[in-house]
Amino acid sequence: MSDLQKYVSNRKANDPEFKKHYEEGYQAFKIGALLRQAREASGLTQEEIAEKLNTKKSAISRIENHAEDIKLSTLEKFASVLGQKIEVSITPDS
Repeated sequence: MSDLQKYVSNRKANDPEFKKHYEEGYQAFKIGALLRQAREASGLTQEEIAEKLNTKKSAISRIENHAEDIKLSTLEKFASVLGQKIEVSITPDS
């Protein structure tokens, strides 16, 4: 385990507020990273996705880098342009 992983693990164990915000931030980061990976795997640029979604490249960049407040309908449209779909699941907090 790296020093960073040890720090985060210790901080999460001792600071419930840090844990809550860390998990929320990680989920938003993960969504953006998954969208970016899917876009890159499809061979499309941010500009091409933006054109297909009738928006600007900056909006696509914001989605990929700051997905914490993205609408489900926007996720579905983004995935559709890539020929994919979004699956949603509900899981208990750990």
